[in-house]
Amino acid sequence: MTDLPAAFAALSDPTRLAIVERLLQGEATVAELARPFALSQPAISQHLRVLEQAGLIEARVAGSSRPRRLRPEAVAELWAWLDRLRRATEANHARLDALLGELKAEEAGKD
Repeated sequence: MTDLPAAFAALSDPTRLAIVERLLQGEATVAELARPFALSQPAISQHLRVLEQAGLIEARVAGSSRPRRLRPEAVAELWAWLDRLRRATEANHARLDALLGELKAEEAGKD
């Protein structure tokens, strides 16, 4: 189970969000992930630690390399939460539209 508050907090940082966007293309090494940033490799490693602790990414041992990849189940949990939020928001908007319709009908009836 992904810690949703930690996951969203991790994604709130632009660098970590960019790393996740890069990992959408497939796994990558720390050097590959660091390439587009003006940050040291230790700074990138710290960002990766935050993403790992939030449960969003994982490392795979490949010889002396440890490429990172997204955890599909974590991404699915984020999508599921966002979908519940979307459905609740749509339901709230539908209730508001219905109420506004009733108020307009009442106003039209007074004229």
